[in-house]
Amino acid sequence: MMIRKFHDEDIQPVIDLFYDTVHTINSRDYSYEQIAAWANPHEREQRKIEWLKSLRDHDTYVAVEDGIIIGFSDLTGEGVLDLLYVHKDYQRQGVATALVNKLLTKAKQLGLQQMTTEASITAKPFFERQGFQEVKKQQVKKNGVTMVNYKMVLQV
Repeated sequence: MMIRKFHDEDIQPVIDLFYDTVHTINSRDYSYEQIAAWANPHEREQRKIEWLKSLRDHDTYVAVEDGIIIGFSDLTGEGVLDLLYVHKDYQRQGVATALVNKLLTKAKQLGLQQMTTEASITAKPFFERQGFQEVKKQQVKKNGVTMVNYKMVLQV
């Protein structure tokens, strides 16, 4: 596995990975209605446009194995780990840990004091293992549907 910077041509595999992961992995902890609101297929093209811009603006990395993007993550200049997704077939193989370690190194280079994230129910145990601490449980709305996530923080 190799971790490298995101390139514009990565956007389609990243979008595909996001939708596949949410609809398979996160469906363990969220209802069909919540999953459909979170990763609405009708928003796919709009998401692609919006994410391309934000992923260019953030420190974004992809994990690649055998030429296939198997994970991605990003960090804003303010220390927000906004996105972290790993391909459904590469879960629990160290991909997310490698991506978070890359972001942690970047956060230190930027002189940040902490990293924050809003973790799904599914991802919360992973973030806890990485040293993140829960700040609060949140009820968030996406497309009119309420779901739980957790505001978490890691001191850098």
